[in-house]
Amino acid sequence: MARLRLPVVAAPMFIVSTPRLVVEQCKAGVVGAIPALNARPKELLKDWIAEIREALAAHDRVHPEAPAAPFALNQIAHRTNDRLGDDMDVIAEAEVPIVIVSLAAPEHILSAVHSYGGLVFNDVVNARHARKCAEAGVDGLIAVSAGAGGHTGTISPFALVEEIRAFWDGPLGLGGAIATGRGVLAAQALGADFAYVGSAFIAADESNAQEGYKRMLLGASAQDIVMSDRLTGVKANFMGQSLSANGLDPAALARGDPAEKGFGEDGGSYKAWRDVWSAGHGAGSVRRLSPAADIVGAMTREYEEARRALC
Repeated sequence: MARLRLPVVAAPMFIVSTPRLVVEQCKAGVVGAIPALNARPKELLKDWIAEIREALAAHDRVHPEAPAAPFALNQIAHRTNDRLGDDMDVIAEAEVPIVIVSLAAPEHILSAVHSYGGLVFNDVVNARHARKCAEAGVDGLIAVSAGAGGHTGTISPFALVEEIRAFWDGPLGLGGAIATGRGVLAAQALGADFAYVGSAFIAADESNAQEGYKRMLLGASAQDIVMSDRLTGVKANFMGQSLSANGLDPAALARGDPAEKGFGEDGGSYKAWRDVWSAGHGAGSVRRLSPAADIVGAMTREYEEARRALC
């Protein structure tokens, strides 16, 4: 936390996050993060880690008074991720400082990262999940509450943070509809140590989101976000306009009706994340395309102004 200029971890976003985005986030003073699965083919992951390290080291040499924040890689700890073992070998060899795990962190991830002094943070969506991860020995928890973009939680942040803090006094992040500096301060007021911010960085110049994706986000609000588990098998939030553009009925999917097309199947005409675009309830706060550094700068000013107003 001492190395952050704003208490924020950028959420790792499938397809959207890039090494360039991570570098700019870290240089601006927040933790930049990227899914390991964004590196395709998998051999690219080693090069990406080296690219990020070299860029941050170069920044620190020129700006010793304002060193970059650490970076993180995200791992999907699920049996369907057939790259998990190979990617963990690369991560351990490179000694990536933070590994963010989705689902529950298995022992081999914890032991590999802890062997070189790295930290393991686990996304959690409820107190039962959080307790299981805490007992496994993770270093930090990230509470993903209702309104988060991508795969989302469904519990109010007021309730989720309170329930987790009843048994966890370690590092705690909070995600879900946080896209401003005021939201970051609110997360801390609830009892979190840092905010987990995703949608705001979709609009970054350095993100890999398609231009149409970015423009759609600028016109979206919370009421345009549709949550459904019929697209990926897990509850996730998508922009309703994007669903309609791909021939899907947002209202039907929100009710739990199956998608009419073979969503995500081989041979399908579109796939989640690539063609149907995700955002969280914080979409209404994103109103311009900007460099990542400017996004962090604006959030930092909002954060400081809100702190002063409360004092």
